[in-house]
Amino acid sequence: MHGITTAVGRILDRAAPKRPLEPLKWGVAAALACLLLGLLVHQAVFSSQLDEQRRAATRRLESYALSLQALLDRNEALPALLALEPRLGLLLDERAPAARDTANRYLQDVAAAAKVSAAYLMNAEGLTVAASNWDQAISFVGQNYRFRPYFQQAVVGKFGRFYGVGVTTGEPGYFLTSRLRTPAGRLGVAAVKLNLDPFEDAMEQSGEPLLLSDRDGVVFLSAVPHWKYRVLAPLSHATRARIEQARQYGGLPLPPLREGLALGAGGSEARLLHEGAERNFSIVTQPVGQLGWRMMLLVDQGDAHRAALVSGSAAALAAAVLFGIAMHLRLNRQRHEERVAAEARLRDVHQQLEHRIAERTAALTTANLSLEQKVAELERTEAILRQTRDSAVQAGKLAVLGQMSAGMSHELNQPLAALHTLSDNAIQLLAQQRVDETRENLALISQLAARMGRIVRQLKSFARKGPAHLEPVNVADAVDQALLIVEPRRSEADATIDVEPPQPPLRVRADATRLVQVLVNLIRNGLDEVATLDDRRLSIRAQAQGDRIAIRIRDSGPGLSAQVLPHLFEPFYTTKPVGQGLGLGLALSHAIVQGLGGRLEGRNPDGGGAEFTVTLDAAPLPKDDRA
Repeated sequence: MHGITTAVGRILDRAAPKRPLEPLKWGVAAALACLLLGLLVHQAVFSSQLDEQRRAATRRLESYALSLQALLDRNEALPALLALEPRLGLLLDERAPAARDTANRYLQDVAAAAKVSAAYLMNAEGLTVAASNWDQAISFVGQNYRFRPYFQQAVVGKFGRFYGVGVTTGEPGYFLTSRLRTPAGRLGVAAVKLNLDPFEDAMEQSGEPLLLSDRDGVVFLSAVPHWKYRVLAPLSHATRARIEQARQYGGLPLPPLREGLALGAGGSEARLLHEGAERNFSIVTQPVGQLGWRMMLLVDQGDAHRAALVSGSAAALAAAVLFGIAMHLRLNRQRHEERVAAEARLRDVHQQLEHRIAERTAALTTANLSLEQKVAELERTEAILRQTRDSAVQAGKLAVLGQMSAGMSHELNQPLAALHTLSDNAIQLLAQQRVDETRENLALISQLAARMGRIVRQLKSFARKGPAHLEPVNVADAVDQALLIVEPRRSEADATIDVEPPQPPLRVRADATRLVQVLVNLIRNGLDEVATLDDRRLSIRAQAQGDRIAIRIRDSGPGLSAQVLPHLFEPFYTTKPVGQGLGLGLALSHAIVQGLGGRLEGRNPDGGGAEFTVTLDAAPLPKDDRA
């Protein structure tokens, strides 16, 4: 190691004999050289690892392919043996029930002994006349398989092979057929169906991403279930027509294999997408069987990448260590000279730093005092702002009370007049000893007095001034209180207010009085908008939106103009005639809702009109309401 570092140092000395060493440039050059060496080693190791992986995968794949080929070859001769059986030929010649029963039982015994899914006999027209599953609910007997390629091959004297989904049972299988000729010259076809599910189960249990495709690229066996019945490449129209005519895959759409597995160009590599991560695989293929099948095994390149990364990193690190030692030897002499000069400069800097620290400390002390004064002024300003907002809210409530005073006078005058009449009637009825009628009059007087008390209490609660107190508020109760307050204005406008009671009951976290004030402002604005129209309607509905509650008030008016929308919540901005509004209602409502931790929005919904939405945090329901 010492000899190598000395040689590197000499090379560096010869490279710059007449000028001082530039550490930054040499460092960049050394880093690039180390990086290049690491990349070269990485690529070489990666290629070597991939070749070794492919060789090992090819050996494993050959083992799987031989296992499948043995399974297929084991039953190749069975259809030809069935064609030699006289009992089957006798059925084709005589077509008698006794001959059919004999053939059925023979085929049943053959299927059980050979451990195949089914064995059956078809006549020259493709009609199944006997089958091993003759006594099952889904039997081949009576089914015509003339359209199947395996029948068409066998009936002309060829040995039939075919894989597809059974049109009768819906179960896939491998079909083998052979032609049968009776002594009387009649033709038939003996067929055997093999179930490849055990082999597919073995593929899944192997833990390796294996798949088996037919000559058209349709994956019909796979260790990964969602790759099954997908195509490796798009099928031509002619190929799809041939598959559909043979009903090979039961009418399945056979989409491309794009989800989860993306094959690269040439089919030698693939990318597997799983749980948001992407992994690269090498693909090893092996032909199987007589039908152009291809068995494919995907080999994870992750191990090769990791081995190459370790080797490349180690090479780059070793080169970096060598360059580092050489640089250290070269720079060590310069550091001693620079250290002496640096110590002198450090003493000067230290003195300057102490002077600057003293100046900075004095400046920070002054700034701190100024900041404390500004914080105190800000707190006073916020207190004034809160008081101003509360006063504005109270003024808004009193303004609304003043506007509805005439209507409330009418609301109270009617019960007062009724009380006067009922009390006079009660005196007369009592004098006449008409006790029952007197009791009825007194009950009506009690009801009217309760109604007047409810109106007065609501007005007192609405007019009361005080800070906001957040608590659970029933939305339906708040809407009812607001409707009671605006009833005179609604009667004056002769408008209809539709209220959809929320189910189940909803509660919000708010101040009850201030929420009612916001609802009164929004409802009165809506009544003002529809008062001069033929269609005078408002709707109020509330609904839960996650952990928040939205209360929507919509009118049938002309909606909000493009000029009004940007200024909805600006104080003193109003479209009402002079004397009918100051433009504070929406501004105060917006401030109240923000103070409650909510949001107030206005928009023009589909279908016309204007809609205002109050969104507040939901409060938990009492146990009785939740039940």
